[in-house]
Parts: sequence; structure tokens; C-alpha cells
Amino acid sequence: MLTETVFRSEDLSGADRFGSWCELISSAHTPLELHSDHAAEFWAYQRVIELGSVQVWPTVYQPLHFTRTPQLIRRSDPEQFHIALPVRGVHHVEVAGRNASFAPYELHLFDSSQPFHLYSTNANGLFSGVGIDIPKALLPKRSSQLLGQPMSGREGVGALLTQCLATLVKDSGSLTPADGTRLGAVLADLAYALFAQALEAEHALPPETRQRTLALRIQSFIRQNLSDPQLAPSMIAAAHHISVRYLHRLFQHEQRTVVACIRHQRLEHAARDLTDPTQQTTPIHAIAARWGFRCHADFTRAFRRTYDMAPRDYRSQSRRAADLPDAASAPGQKTTSAIRLPRPSVPRTQTGTGPATVPTPSQTQKREQTGS
Repeated sequence: MLTETVFRSEDLSGADRFGSWCELISSAHTPLELHSDHAAEFWAYQRVIELGSVQVWPTVYQPLHFTRTPQLIRRSDPEQFHIALPVRGVHHVEVAGRNASFAPYELHLFDSSQPFHLYSTNANGLFSGVGIDIPKALLPKRSSQLLGQPMSGREGVGALLTQCLATLVKDSGSLTPADGTRLGAVLADLAYALFAQALEAEHALPPETRQRTLALRIQSFIRQNLSDPQLAPSMIAAAHHISVRYLHRLFQHEQRTVVACIRHQRLEHAARDLTDPTQQTTPIHAIAARWGFRCHADFTRAFRRTYDMAPRDYRSQSRRAADLPDAASAPGQKTTSAIRLPRPSVPRTQTGTGPATVPTPSQTQKREQTGS
């Protein structure tokens, strides 16, 4: 598992909560002065996830003021940038002679070598967000020019960075320290690409960073277009203005080829729909077509190779499993062992759980549109 530090204010007495929180922030990140109108009974939750030289910290807390003063900078400067992602609530910032407010999914930057004042608040209660600490050496030299400027976390490279953070926060329990170092490099590359784009200096990106960022864009494009029967290497290459040959070269270091990646994700979605109780009456051929399979026979063959049974049998086995009595039945009552649905024969990504998750921008937009 990744190295994580967790802070829960409810584990402490009311009188000790705010002081302990202040100590954690200053020791784990950058020395700061903290003030809150709720200090007497402060509530906060934070995880610090170690990814080599990069730190990610999802957090939830009551409205709070953060101040980085010249005196604190002289006392200690870790020479790092902090990228802030509000998820629920707003950041009001004074930095580099600018006053700015940042809404949910507006990424913005802090420099440990420059003073600032930040007020995190949420009219509906608790503020939640994610922070990333990255050494300055891993980011463009002119990054400080972006202080006080918003960068969208809903589109382009910003959306890729946000999606990567959401997945990391959700699945960190299934990752190893070696995974953490690689993920830290990926996050640093995405941040570099985002800053270079904002600075209009994409041409200065290191080749490795451009390549990794392009691969992540392509994987996001595949996920968004799985239902299109036309999705194929030629379509993907054309959409990203590269050759099919270069596309295949990008995937040489991935777990699957381009075609195998598309097929694997389509089959996973189809298998999920087959086990969905709300879709029991949906014809199997309709589910196959929904996920881009033009020919039902091709879908059945691919599904059988991956799950070792036909889609119809997979659905039936799911129904029988759902109808079984609960394992914790009354004393003396005979129970039936659970039927386990087969896993695909190809490797799958494990899903971990954690107490704090970050919804993706698209999920947040849907909730905003429905008023929930």
C-alpha cells in the first residue's frame, strides 16, 4: 500500500483539535498561520498520500484562513509549488498583488517562496478539496507567473489532472509504493503540461512529458467514445493529429494494445450492464450495441473468451447470486454458499475504497444541473 497519513479531528478532544491541525499543516506541508472562527470545536479530515517527491492531500474542513508571511518564508522554504483544487466551496486568495476567487474545479497555484493569504469557505458548510505539493525543479521555471490565475480542471490537460487525482484518492489502497513513485511522475508531467499550456510554452515541454500527456489524452478519448462503433486506431490517430504508427508506438509501454484496450473496456461496461438489476429486461444485443459492438456474434465470442461463459449465462448466474439468502441467516437455518461471477481472464484494475473521494468534473456538473 501507499504511505498515507490520516488526520481525523474527532479522534481528539475539542480543545486539542485546532492546535493539532495547525501543527500537522505546518510540519507536513509549508509553515503557515491558521485562523478559524470555529477553532473552539474545529472539524477537519485529511489524508496525506506520499508519491515519491510529490504529495497529494485530499481534505475536508470548516472555513479557514491560511497565511504565509515573509517571516515564515525566511524560517523555512521547501522550494515547492502547491496546486489547489477546490471541490466544494470557494478559495479567496491574495497573492502576488492580486485578489482572486476560485470556484470548484478551478485549479490555481501557490509558491512556497512568496507570501499569500487564503480563505477557504463554503456557504453550505464544510470546504473540501485536494492539494498537490510538487518540487519547483519539476515544473516550468516561469510557473510563478501563474499565481492568482485560474486554470480549468474541467477540460483539456486540467481535466486529465483532475481525473487522475480522483482515481488516486479513490483507489490508493490498492497501490504499492512503486506505483506511488510512478504516479507522482505522472502528476508532475500533467502539471508541467498544464502550466506550459497556460504560459503558452508547450513547445518547451520535455519529449517524455509530451508523450505521457498525449497517451493520457488518448486514453480519455477512448473512454469517452466507447459507444461509437467507428472507434478504431485510425479514428483515434486522426483525432489527435498523429499517425497510426505513432499511436501504436505510444501504447508499446501500456498493458494492452490500442485495439485490446478498446475491446477490454467495452466488455467491462457490457458485463456491468448485464449484472445491473435495472437492466434485466434489456436485450443482450442492445447492450452489446450500446458499447460499440456492431455484430452480436462477435460480441458473444469476445465475451466468452474473456469471461469463460456466454453473456446470457453470465446474466443468469448474476440473477441467481442476487436471489441467494443472506449469509447471516437465523441460527440453525441452512445457508447456500454464494455464487461468484467469473472475473475476466485479462488483468483488471483493482478498486480500493477510502473515506474521502473526489467526484470528477462531469459528475459535479451533473449534480449542479439537477440542483442536488
